[in-house]
Amino acid sequence: MGAPELAALSDSAAEIEATDPAKAVEVYRDVIFGTESFDAETVKVKELAVDRLAKLFAAANDAQAVKALLTDLRPLFKAVPKAKTAKIVRGVIDALATMHGCDLVQVEVCEDMAVWARSEKRTFLRHRVELRLAALRLALKQYQDALKTIGGLSFEVKKLDDKLLLVDIHLLESKIHYALRNMPKAKAALTAARTNSNAIYVPPSVQCVIDSQSGILHAEEKDYKTAYSYFFEAFEQLNNLEDDQKARAALKYMLMCKVRF
Repeated sequence: MGAPELAALSDSAAEIEATDPAKAVEVYRDVIFGTESFDAETVKVKELAVDRLAKLFAAANDAQAVKALLTDLRPLFKAVPKAKTAKIVRGVIDALATMHGCDLVQVEVCEDMAVWARSEKRTFLRHRVELRLAALRLALKQYQDALKTIGGLSFEVKKLDDKLLLVDIHLLESKIHYALRNMPKAKAALTAARTNSNAIYVPPSVQCVIDSQSGILHAEEKDYKTAYSYFFEAFEQLNNLEDDQKARAALKYMLMCKVRF
């Protein structure tokens, strides 16, 4: 079965998701696993089917099905380009993240994928999964585990000189130290993030995080005027990105800074 036929099959599954989700799951799995063809067009169709299937499981709040899907996909990952594999994995984990109360399952999934990626020498994928894992551990207030994960990751990535990933790592490291109330290390990590960001193009979404974290640390030191300016920069960028939830948070910080000074 060629790519056009698989695409039509995937579209037919999308049409029956609401009325017959079980049948839609079956069709999506046929698209993903039913053919061993891996040309560029076929892989693109399979990728879309994986995304739709993961979102279908997420809509049903079936975290274990999403987790099992990533395990089932591992033979497929051996046949598709590594960059495509990383994109698919991130998409499935993103679908899992939309479910309420699934942080512990996300941790399990990230730990399993990190082990698999290491065994398969998928360094690019492993680094991104471990960064996600550290962020999850921060959210779960597992601060020491988060520091351990981010520390090992930082050591490896510095050798590769992947500056954009280093920016994300140092930003997360700053947040972890801030949560532990270790202000000197929180500021040092933020400085490291800024240093690396100055050498490359940083996407607006990342620059917002840098500005927001800068504002938080300055507010912590009661420098509310400087903090306000950083929150304002973050607010403008977030507003342009139409990220309403984070923009509202930045606006609240701005108002709090105005009250303080």
